[in-house]
Amino acid sequence: MNVNFEYSKTLAIEGSILLLLSLIPYVGWVLGIVGVVLLLRSMKEFSNYYQDEKIYLDSLTGVKYYIVAIIAAAVASAAFIVGIWSATGFTESFVLTAGFGIGLVAFIVGLVVAFVFYILASSHLKRTFNTLAQKSGEASFTTAGTLLWIGSILTIIGVGLILIFISWIFATIGFSAMKSRQYQQYTPQNGYGYAAQPTQPEQPKSTAAQP
Repeated sequence: MNVNFEYSKTLAIEGSILLLLSLIPYVGWVLGIVGVVLLLRSMKEFSNYYQDEKIYLDSLTGVKYYIVAIIAAAVASAAFIVGIWSATGFTESFVLTAGFGIGLVAFIVGLVVAFVFYILASSHLKRTFNTLAQKSGEASFTTAGTLLWIGSILTIIGVGLILIFISWIFATIGFSAMKSRQYQQYTPQNGYGYAAQPTQPEQPKSTAAQP
């Protein structure tokens, strides 16, 4: 299959930058959605280029898990609001009601489900980055995947968000530094497979007689 490597690379860079910009208030969520779409498209292209379907499948599964996590978090938030309304009617008085208890339980369960699927999503994206590191020789992808996974675990205490942001910076660096195979040389000892090194043309052997 004919794949335009530079086009795939451009899609990935644009997608990762848009995900970084998703922190912008009000419009950030739109930029994030567009970024995810561009990244998925680029992962599909890279899967065809490297002849490894895992690149796309792992990233797609990761995005699906992220969607489940978002839905679970939204349900948890709605349950919390309903529970508060049941107990207070949004006034200063508080009356313990069955609705509050159910809302509280649904809130906790929703948060646990959201957290579990968030970890699973990050784990699959980590696999995607590790595969890209092996195929392209860019160690930045390994760093990005590790920071993303650790950051997702530490999100519960807040500091994880910083690690996730840094991970996408490393991912952007990795996409920017990727080189097509015609500019790579296979060096198994480096641990990543193809190393991003220019190949040197073979020098013709001299046939001149030695004195």
